[in-house]
Amino acid sequence: MSSEGQLGFLFEQAQSRRIWRVADLVSAVRTTVERGYTDVWVEGEISNFRPAESGHLYFTLKDGEAQIRIVMFRSQARLLRFRPENGMQIIARGRVTIYDARGELQLSAEFLEPVGAGALQLAFEQLKNKLAKEGLFDPERRKPIPQLPRCIGIVTSPRGAALHDMLNILARRHESVSILIYPAQVQGEAAPAEVAAGVRYFNRSKSVDVVVIARGGGSVEDLAAFNDEALARVVAASQLPVISAVGHETDFTICDFVADLRAPTPSAAAELVVESKHRLSEHLAHLQQRMGRATRYNLSVLRNQLTELTQHGAFNRIEELLGRREQRLDELTFRLASGFRGSLRDYQRRLEIAGARVRHFDFRRSLATTRIQLSSKTETLVRAMQMQVAEHRARLSQAFAKLEALSPVRILDRGYALVFDAQGKLIKDAAQVAPGQQISARLSKGSLAAEVIKTSE
Repeated sequence: MSSEGQLGFLFEQAQSRRIWRVADLVSAVRTTVERGYTDVWVEGEISNFRPAESGHLYFTLKDGEAQIRIVMFRSQARLLRFRPENGMQIIARGRVTIYDARGELQLSAEFLEPVGAGALQLAFEQLKNKLAKEGLFDPERRKPIPQLPRCIGIVTSPRGAALHDMLNILARRHESVSILIYPAQVQGEAAPAEVAAGVRYFNRSKSVDVVVIARGGGSVEDLAAFNDEALARVVAASQLPVISAVGHETDFTICDFVADLRAPTPSAAAELVVESKHRLSEHLAHLQQRMGRATRYNLSVLRNQLTELTQHGAFNRIEELLGRREQRLDELTFRLASGFRGSLRDYQRRLEIAGARVRHFDFRRSLATTRIQLSSKTETLVRAMQMQVAEHRARLSQAFAKLEALSPVRILDRGYALVFDAQGKLIKDAAQVAPGQQISARLSKGSLAAEVIKTSE
């Protein structure tokens, strides 16, 4: 092959090959591993056990031929009923993943158990696995616990010491909280049904904000009632948040896993369900301090950013442009003031000239002439009005005299009379009445009634 052919072959190889970033390669392998090994059980011996202050557990699980790193996060580690130790033979359950920072294979453990557990423990694990597969243990289905519930429902034995401890703690931490107690057996065959009935009662009544299932410590057999599948399903289906406070800190039951919150002891449940007033005050003060520090920090950062921006060349140009604009504004202001002063002087001169003219004009003489003219015209108008009134009065007297002359009453004064029939009609003809008919006559003074005796043409 010629040198040109070799160069072409190498160029084609360089174009076809894929070059990975380390992070991308590790991420791709991690995704493949996690999909293939989502739920595995592995047995081995604990070594290099290192509990962290955060609550996470780190150790190595090894056998005679290989080893794998194990990490158990705090949310799962707090559910352990035993403390892992170096040299302990255990079975771990979890999913295989890769820690990107070191590119190491590890197991994210969700459950640990010592090798050699009994039949009761096996039954417990079987039920736990069954419910876990159904999603009853999923963290996302857990309901939040209210910080300051107004009313707390407690399902427990009214004769147990656990109840008295809880009441004392609740009264000390927040005396105003209300408490409702549902009495139930917490041990024996009837216990699961009674506890479940209490949870259902509080859900129906909606009288409480949170439900606490409480029982003191005991053996595995004593706590068996809280490993009941029916009770676990009632707790999981609860509309109200449920806190499981069963046994001591190292005791775990199925009820703990399906509840929204697991308390190590009943006393701890009382402390978890309601935060004390003192703690609230401290928390608010702490938040206020944090807010103050954050505000001051943000102001400092913004002040520095503003200082940097003001030093930018663009701001210098803007400042220069503003300076020129201000200078132009000052110039226009001076010109406007000068023009205003000139106009004011001009108006002042005109006012002085007008004042001089007014001073030379005699208003009193003009006013006297106007008064004489007004008096003369007023007298003329009065005489004309008097003449018109006299003329109208004469006309009115003549019309009144004519009206009097034509009045029927004046005719009656000369001896005449007006005769009316019984209906009040004026009689002008004798044929309008008959003998024996009643008539009336209007005289100049008064009237009279008469009867027709005889008529003639």
